[in-house]
Amino acid sequence: MRASTAAVVGIGATAAVAAAALVQGAGDSPAGKALSLAVPAQYQSLIEDAGNTCPEVSPNLLAALLTQESGFNPKASSPVGAQGIAQFMPSTWETHGIDGNGDGKRDVWDPQDAIPSSAKYLCTIAEDVKDVPGNKQSNMLAAYNAGSGAVHKYGGIPPYKETQGYVRSITALANKNSSGGTPATADQGVTALNAAQKMLGKPYSWGGGNTNGPSKGTCCSPKGRSGASITGFDCSGLTLYAYAKAGITLPRTAAQQYAASEPIKRDQAKPGDLVFYGTSASGIHHVGIYVGGGYMLDAPRPGTQVRFSPLESMSDLFGFARPVSPNNKEI
Repeated sequence: MRASTAAVVGIGATAAVAAAALVQGAGDSPAGKALSLAVPAQYQSLIEDAGNTCPEVSPNLLAALLTQESGFNPKASSPVGAQGIAQFMPSTWETHGIDGNGDGKRDVWDPQDAIPSSAKYLCTIAEDVKDVPGNKQSNMLAAYNAGSGAVHKYGGIPPYKETQGYVRSITALANKNSSGGTPATADQGVTALNAAQKMLGKPYSWGGGNTNGPSKGTCCSPKGRSGASITGFDCSGLTLYAYAKAGITLPRTAAQQYAASEPIKRDQAKPGDLVFYGTSASGIHHVGIYVGGGYMLDAPRPGTQVRFSPLESMSDLFGFARPVSPNNKEI
């Protein structure tokens, strides 16, 4: 792979960028009242209409939730039985599913039913937890994930790691284009990839890496490995550094970086785009930089070095995304 660097960069600099349709808008709520996130074209009007069902729900927030729940896959199903684009459990669908398209059926697998049903259910939850202290949208999202009872019990977002990550990720994704940022250009992607490539061979360090380059990390990884004595990068530290060289400031963790990026389809990916791994947007645990040809450049795990890895080196590839920043500038 090292010998093919020039070819990789050449492809990245000349690749055509597939443009996602964006409807720009602003509003008074944190997530805005007009759709500014990229969504599949066939769902755009559904999300815009359903996203104004009640004050606590916006098109951006609904789009972020659908991204989190299924990645807009209407055939998605989970190991615990959640179904469709909005991942309704059968019992919840039975109570809250509606016939959104008026065809006489309530079909959880039909986005024309499931998307407005999701918005309606969010509004029902918002009403249920309206008297709980704290941010109304955050409490609503927490109740969507953990149940209204848990939000009432704890007087706000419950102390569950999954729920707290769920709320953070959806809120960040819903807000990420509110400042008018634009996705990274092809040249910025190549600049980031070149910067990361210069770090090949640097050791993995849990918590290591910043905008200035390799740094000592922290303690400890889920398996107890400390980076406190190792100067190097973890996966998101490497991408943070690489994109800083391209003029884009990313947040620190892989999940936060996904929320600060524009999801794209795999066949739209070009060198420099980011590759994410995990079972959901809030559960993302790894990020790499797409090289092309089925490879990424990443800092895989403790005991390894920054290297080229096959995209299939991890089994839970979640998706591809292109960083977005309000400070985005041409290089």
